[in-house]
Amino acid sequence: MTTPRTAVVTGASSGIGDATARQLAADGFHVVCTARRIDRLTVLADEIGGTAVACDVTSAADVAALARAVGPTLDLLVNNAGGALGVDPVATSDVENWRRMYEINVVGTVQVTQALLPALEASGAGTVINIGSTAGHWPYEGGGGYVAAKHAVAALTETLRLELNGRPVRVTEIAPGMVRTEEFSLNRLGDEGRAAAVYAGVEEPLLAGDIADVVAWVAGCPQHVNVDLLVVRPLAQASNTKVHRTS
Repeated sequence: MTTPRTAVVTGASSGIGDATARQLAADGFHVVCTARRIDRLTVLADEIGGTAVACDVTSAADVAALARAVGPTLDLLVNNAGGALGVDPVATSDVENWRRMYEINVVGTVQVTQALLPALEASGAGTVINIGSTAGHWPYEGGGGYVAAKHAVAALTETLRLELNGRPVRVTEIAPGMVRTEEFSLNRLGDEGRAAAVYAGVEEPLLAGDIADVVAWVAGCPQHVNVDLLVVRPLAQASNTKVHRTS
């Protein structure tokens, strides 16, 4: 019997991370599910036959413990943990929100990647997939710190690919546009009504499962194929600021 490939998915307790863990498990990966909420992770891991590891990606100690739990080899890392806080203009935004977004989206991605890169390389065919955002490529008003943080994710992804050239690790950024999940807009806006308004009149925004399908496709490409950047939007969204709404 062949040993199943192993994947790590950060931010797996909800949304894109949860859907990605489920899809990768269906594709035959043993998935190490990580996030801060161990109760949710345990349920997920039990359902998909994976492993739950509590990990705050901004904590060096937690990330080191994650690396020990993963072991000497790893086939796939999906850096999904992230998020947005607030929609205030730059001039009046809360700098603490900027710091928090940078820590989660950027520093967390760097820490996890550094810790797991030796195992990815040891597999002989590793893949890093960073979940960025269209915000990381096209600014928009009210984006502020989130736009800045996701631009940093895009830059670190491209830099990592250059630095790993010649080594057996692929590096990809998947940049989703409008994705309706249960928590992203609620965490950003702090109000259920305002969160629902983000998707009002949009007949078919992307769902978490759509991004999970894209992650699985990238991971399933032959190892000599590196998808540098994949931008995914719903049909209704032509750009970050142009969205067709029926009402």
